[in-house]
Amino acid sequence: MGGELKGMRWGGWALWLVLAVSGIVACAPAERRARAAELAQRPIRVVATTTLVADLVRRIGGDRVEVAALMGPGVDPHLYKARESDVWKLMRADLIVYHGLHLEARMADVLAGMSRWAPVVAVGEAIPPEDLRYPPGFEGTPDPHIWFDVRLWMRAAEAVAQALRDLDPAHADLYATRLQAYQRELEDLDAWIRSEVARIPPEQRVLITSHDAFGYFGRAYGFEVRGLQGISTAAEAGLADVQDLADFIARRRIRAIFVETSVPFRYLEAVQEAVRARGWAVRVLGPLYSDALGDPNSPQGTYAGMMRYNLETIIRGLLEPLPSEERR
Repeated sequence: MGGELKGMRWGGWALWLVLAVSGIVACAPAERRARAAELAQRPIRVVATTTLVADLVRRIGGDRVEVAALMGPGVDPHLYKARESDVWKLMRADLIVYHGLHLEARMADVLAGMSRWAPVVAVGEAIPPEDLRYPPGFEGTPDPHIWFDVRLWMRAAEAVAQALRDLDPAHADLYATRLQAYQRELEDLDAWIRSEVARIPPEQRVLITSHDAFGYFGRAYGFEVRGLQGISTAAEAGLADVQDLADFIARRRIRAIFVETSVPFRYLEAVQEAVRARGWAVRVLGPLYSDALGDPNSPQGTYAGMMRYNLETIIRGLLEPLPSEERR
């Protein structure tokens, strides 16, 4: 049977596994009730999908949580294909936290199905629909990259705190205190971003990246944002997309465009070549962190550190003159 499972596609063997454990699922409610008192005596096992979600759980849960992230630094959640080992991690979890809003597109059905034996929380669902972006051409699908608006990420933190309070009411005050402290930190981060952005002349606040991940950032902080690919990296950029973006860059005399850690560099290299053919030179800088945090041991390994690093990189790129401009 193990060989057959390995030969199946993710969707097939995961659904088979869900059906196979249905007998266990029937016992799950009673088992969870018996475990309620136990949770107050040990750390809560949390499985998170992305590095961003994992960081959020750690900030709210502190020592009360042991967090395992399915996706590591630099992993693109749009394209992530879950492994058999991921399902076993999910089955052992006391709490499952994922992003939602179609970010983990290939895992969404399985994650939702896991709610039969463990609480499952999608932090993106904490955002009111009217506060989400719905880019044209995506049939009403929301842009999932809410973390680029710090104030929206504060709402996601509330969802995590509520889930932990519900699961572990004995430590509800601890989660409330940590939430308040983290939200104050995020308020300071939001204010710092706004003050730094004010250094960039409004006409130069144009952010061009590998894919359209920075729409919430642009809306919140006053940038015109363009991405070569759409909101999901699953959609390949075509020749027409490259040419249209090159026309825009050359016409607006954009100084820098930015590659992302989770998207291949070659896509923006093609744009750079097309811009050069139009008589303008644009730098490809970065990388920016978009769909995943950096190495856990680096400043970019936390949400706040990633946001600060990204903005500092953007400011340098947009304000530093090109060599041709320095000679004028």
